[in-house]
Amino acid sequence: MDVVELLPRLHLLRFPVGQAYLWHDPETGASTLVDAGPPGSGRPIADALTALGRSPSSVRRIVLTHFHEDHVGGAAEFAALSGAEVLAHRLDAPVIRGELAGPPPVFEEWERPIHAAAARLLPAGPPVPPGEVTELSDGDVLDFGGGAGVVHVPGHTNGSIALHLPSHGVLFTGDAVAAMPGTGAVVLGVFNLDRDRAVDSFRRLAALDTQTVCFGHGDPVTADAARTLRESADTYAPPR
Repeated sequence: MDVVELLPRLHLLRFPVGQAYLWHDPETGASTLVDAGPPGSGRPIADALTALGRSPSSVRRIVLTHFHEDHVGGAAEFAALSGAEVLAHRLDAPVIRGELAGPPPVFEEWERPIHAAAARLLPAGPPVPPGEVTELSDGDVLDFGGGAGVVHVPGHTNGSIALHLPSHGVLFTGDAVAAMPGTGAVVLGVFNLDRDRAVDSFRRLAALDTQTVCFGHGDPVTADAARTLRESADTYAPPR
């Protein structure tokens, strides 16, 4: 796992598939983990915190942007190590808790080999579910980053969320938006349940006031991110 400082308060944690983000509020000494990587990531995340001079117990909450295993796989392990609360949207929380099976994506043909290649990099078997998951709804405000707004962005999954920190101009998109490897081009996320809803969600995120945008896959945009999001969102035809 690679750890990259994006801002003094913000670090990127990059895994073989996907990535998570660590936000720190020096005023309180508390941290927040946005997504938790694939299964087996709990201990590496804890070790990364130690290397940054923080205790795993400084992480008060793990906010999961959606139920896919490359985002939730390390949540149970890291929650056990840190005591952090696990939070997710109310529509994805039952899947994360292991109460329901998650609906599979509706693949476009060109997505199938990409998905198969990514799946080969993930551990076999479903992730261990966290014991408890606090349920979130659109418009909730979480107590970090000066007030982190929960933005419901369905399409990738029914309960996908983004987190917007207007005080710092930071946006975490989960897999609603992505950056292409190599080119860095910002695009609609892949492997969606409902492409039309996903495009609507992309447009909603593009309307936010953002300087730094952090994706579930691909390099973050760390300057003038709102313009980059708007220009990309405008290339997708509005849903019928």
